[in-house]
Amino acid sequence: MIALGIDPGTARCGFGVVALDGGALRLIDAGSIRTPTEETDANRLHQLHGALRQLLAEHRPERVGVERLFFQRNVQTAMAVGQARGVALLAAAEAGLPIDEPTPNEVKQAVCGNGSADKQQVAAMVERLLGVSLAGVPDDATDALAIAIGCAYRAAAQPTAVIG
Repeated sequence: MIALGIDPGTARCGFGVVALDGGALRLIDAGSIRTPTEETDANRLHQLHGALRQLLAEHRPERVGVERLFFQRNVQTAMAVGQARGVALLAAAEAGLPIDEPTPNEVKQAVCGNGSADKQQVAAMVERLLGVSLAGVPDDATDALAIAIGCAYRAAAQPTAVIG
């Protein structure tokens, strides 16, 4: 099972790709998609859409997780995140993939077993589960890996249809 996790944002959109094979997790890819601030919103969203489509084509995930928008105090930030989230959902839907939309607390629960874990606890568990160091990896990429891990776990827990 290959899962792509997306931590949406217009300026920086985190992504993480993991594989879950026989209960073992493996890091495939992680990073941030950045768009130039001097571009129009429309151009930035277009660039984000193209980059996400490229990731989907390159890694061919079986499932995508896009973090659900959490309340933001800054309305402009919330709008930008919401727009980026919409682009991510569109790219996954175009690819015909199942989509999970976890809240931040659901991601923390899936990775740490505690829905109120802090960022450092989530990052430490992501490192432990993947068996890698994430030193120097941007926070949004680490968050996206946590989303991908939760997405992979959710897929593994769902019953599969038996034909016969």
